[in-house]
Amino acid sequence: MLNAFSKDNFHALCDQVASSDEQLDMIVKQYGYPPFWSRPNTYESLVHIILEQQVSLASALASLKKLQEKTGNLTPAALLTLTDEELRACYVSRQKIIYLRGLAEALEQGDLNLERLATEPDESIREQLIRLKGIGHWTVDVYLIFVLHRADVFPIGDLGVVNAIKRVKSLPKDAPRELMLELAEGWRPYRTIATMLLWHYYLSTLPKNLRKTTGENPA
Repeated sequence: MLNAFSKDNFHALCDQVASSDEQLDMIVKQYGYPPFWSRPNTYESLVHIILEQQVSLASALASLKKLQEKTGNLTPAALLTLTDEELRACYVSRQKIIYLRGLAEALEQGDLNLERLATEPDESIREQLIRLKGIGHWTVDVYLIFVLHRADVFPIGDLGVVNAIKRVKSLPKDAPRELMLELAEGWRPYRTIATMLLWHYYLSTLPKNLRKTTGENPA
């Protein structure tokens, strides 16, 4: 059985995770519950996640809106009709043009099927997506969390999560990755819920213009 969560049990799971972690409990008490962030299982959602790599959330959203305006319906087929110049006019970098086209081609050719992907275990999904150029572990993590609502994902490559952990746990700025992974082990099997609480804290305490996602730069 797949370990997933829903809007119906989200607040109860937040309470459960926070009950065993003083700092996460503080987040709930001070800032309330996180929004139930959710995106449909579509090409457009994966495009949005790829656009969020290495840039501010606002910049990624501006680019996505331009693509939506240009295509009317941001499907793989629609994306593949756009020229490099049209894509650059939508604020898509040269590198990300390659990523978005590669993903579109994989879907159009049947090498990847999002509906079928949604029924598979986390690691199988990761193995299939990671083969595509421009999709690294952070992108897969965000897809699993926002789109498929898998309950036990910890995106160690996410800048917001890492900075939030350091702040709420009073860790030094140079705290090693291994320490944060060790802390996250205590949140199993609901590491995603802890992650959403940390994102909520990050977004609630940082000015909008400083909100970034990750430094991921997959090969």
